[in-house]
Amino acid sequence: MTPRDELSPPPIEPCPVGPLVATVLICTYNRAASLAATLDTIASTRLVSLFPWEVLIVDNNSSDDTRHVVESRARHFPVPLRYLFEGTQGKSNALNTGIRATNARIIVFTDDDVRIPSGWLEAAVRPLLARADVDYTGGPVRPIWGGRPPRWLDPSGNLGGPIAVKDHGSTPFVFEDKRKTPLGVNMAVRRSLIERIGGFRPDLGRSGASLLGQEQAEFFYRSREANARGLYVPEMILDHEVPASRLTFNYYRRWSYWKGVSHSRLHRIHGQTELGLELSSAPRLARVPRFIVGSLLRHLFGAAIGAMTFNQARAAHDTLRVAYCLGYIREQSRPPSRSIRK
Repeated sequence: MTPRDELSPPPIEPCPVGPLVATVLICTYNRAASLAATLDTIASTRLVSLFPWEVLIVDNNSSDDTRHVVESRARHFPVPLRYLFEGTQGKSNALNTGIRATNARIIVFTDDDVRIPSGWLEAAVRPLLARADVDYTGGPVRPIWGGRPPRWLDPSGNLGGPIAVKDHGSTPFVFEDKRKTPLGVNMAVRRSLIERIGGFRPDLGRSGASLLGQEQAEFFYRSREANARGLYVPEMILDHEVPASRLTFNYYRRWSYWKGVSHSRLHRIHGQTELGLELSSAPRLARVPRFIVGSLLRHLFGAAIGAMTFNQARAAHDTLRVAYCLGYIREQSRPPSRSIRK
């Protein structure tokens, strides 16, 4: 492992164990109206008195009335509702600020544009209270469509990622056994795990309107290295807004390109793919792993076949994979820098 630099996962110092069991952590940026609706659904959830919990909002340099939305609700909220301001742009910075600001045993991560069913929090927290062998939980995310989904979109498959929608079914499983990870919009993590492996890398989180991401994916690279185990909880379900602007092919193409950039950084950081392929021994063309070049050629061919046969779903899927490969190749072609050290 190379020496830690300013972009490495920041350490999270241990906190004295307090009475707070769970903190629901939401990082937000210029989404005051959506945040208001989210807070209103959280306020109606169960477990108001079954164990101590709170909601913590980290405002990541918003210019709208986010602060007013939080403070206007705090007085009558059924549990403590706190507001923090993080002026350094970037979701990872906001997440790390929120983590440091709580001593709760469990941190429950969600977003500012969700609707919370009444049993969500209980489903997220209970396995972590009942089982010592579970370090984190995650659950299904259903869409709240803001527009008509395009015909080529199948959110149950690989195209749910750009809109943060995913449902793995009704049977619990261990994420590591299936090489899966939860969505960042719906996961609960023991604070002790975060203290062991560090917080979120600031060079991988969203910043403003940027589509660079995968900070949660990188976190789970490290959790696997630490032999942590996560449980998929089917009852831990919530609903996530999908605005019409994210249902366009252009958005999907941009997201896929930046996912390629982000995955390229991840692979450089950890030396292997998310499926465990060691990249140190992978054949390369210039600086690029040969399997990525092969994938690019296959998907170019697939996109052409899909277009010629009027198979819209195939053409869309393969075109998006081409965008992913181009983003990956672009990042791999650049010399390694301090921003991608482990």
